[in-house]
Amino acid sequence: MENKIWLSSPHMGSNELEYVKKAFETNWIAPLGPFVDKFESDLAKITGVNNVAALSSGTSALHLALILLGVAENDIVLCQSMTFSASANPIKYQKATPVFIDSEYETWNICPKSLKEAILKYIGLGKKPKAIIVVDLYGMPAKFNEIIELSNEYQIPIIEDAAEALGSTYFGKACGSFGAFSILSFNGNKIITTSSGGALLSNNEDSIKEARNLATQARDHAPHYQHSKVGYNYRLSNVLAGIGIGQLEVLGERVKMRRRNFEFYKNAFSNIPGISFLDEPEGFYSNRWLTCILVDSKNTNGIRSEDLRLALDKENIESRPLWKPMHLQPVFSDTDFVGGDVCEQLFNNGLCLPSGSNLNEVDLKRVVRVIEQKFKYVY
Repeated sequence: MENKIWLSSPHMGSNELEYVKKAFETNWIAPLGPFVDKFESDLAKITGVNNVAALSSGTSALHLALILLGVAENDIVLCQSMTFSASANPIKYQKATPVFIDSEYETWNICPKSLKEAILKYIGLGKKPKAIIVVDLYGMPAKFNEIIELSNEYQIPIIEDAAEALGSTYFGKACGSFGAFSILSFNGNKIITTSSGGALLSNNEDSIKEARNLATQARDHAPHYQHSKVGYNYRLSNVLAGIGIGQLEVLGERVKMRRRNFEFYKNAFSNIPGISFLDEPEGFYSNRWLTCILVDSKNTNGIRSEDLRLALDKENIESRPLWKPMHLQPVFSDTDFVGGDVCEQLFNNGLCLPSGSNLNEVDLKRVVRVIEQKFKYVY
């Protein structure tokens, strides 16, 4: 069998190992250290956000954002339904109540119309939402002009989940800079990685100072170990930050290669009826973290996205369905959902293709060949 083609595997540059060696040579192995400081500074420059806390994961960043916004038991948090569970789980950590919002077809992200409907619904019930979690799905920015307008009108802060969108921009402004808080992820499958890790971003300096305090067990300023509030072990290590510094040095190249993958697939499948792609609206620039297709079985002689996934899997090629919406997940079966069936249709018809920046043309042609062969059997 041919070598495995992964959906999105880590891709190291040339300097990461040198930074890790330096961390060992200087004995900066414990959490925090000069590489953490530099990684935070580099992220601030790239995103244009003044303050950054490097953390152990994007999930921990989102959890701290909810805490800093005062989200507590029984509070309502509006959250994009079509996303990974890490966008929603921290709401439950706070014993708050998630309300999931449908997507729209232009970006696959939170639908401003459904969002407004949910805001008015819960204000009418005397339960004004405490926060809005907006996700930049697969690297595509959300419709921030409309969303920010709603946030300002109803005074509900935004948490931007830009875990998949480092390197993406919206009308020239970097994703990761649109919320009262924004979060990034550096998990192994992201456009850059620190093995595991994440970041919390905000232009509010005091909030990020408090985030760093909470992330290091909320130790009081005292010569002994004293704690006046519950803290967490959420800080990124100096060793992993060294990897992150090296990865940021090649971010532009990684975005370029991911976008190349998208164009390769789009050109290859342009003549196959029933396969469509998520194009960029005017002013939107996606890092194309993952290239995704929609498969309309009505126009493919019955071929479904799942048929393509199984065909690829048989040839040792990893692909995955789009995120299963949160309101359809068993763990959130008792939650409210506002909107239509857009995200459900996307889930039913969508497939994520191998999209790593380390794929070569031979790999891409192999993926295309398997899919083309599947269609040759029915046409």
